[in-house]
Amino acid sequence: MNLIPDLIGYLAATLTTASFLPQAIMTVKTRDTSSLSLGMYSMFTMGVLFWLIYGIYLANVAIVAANAVTFLLAASILTVKVMNLLRK
Repeated sequence: MNLIPDLIGYLAATLTTASFLPQAIMTVKTRDTSSLSLGMYSMFTMGVLFWLIYGIYLANVAIVAANAVTFLLAASILTVKVMNLLRK
């Protein structure tokens, strides 16, 4: 096993997953989703779910961990977006 590709994978997973934290925190805190695209977040959330499933099939911890966390963050944003649309 080569350590460099694993480190790159974990670094990429950490950075891309952490990039969703500010948006998720702001969305949950303010409940403002007016500038967020329902189509984009729906497709993104489903894509992350499929990456998660793919990682599970490969038994790749970096893919599974990153996409599990990202799925939860994206799904929380999507949930607030849908709830806001239903209230209108």
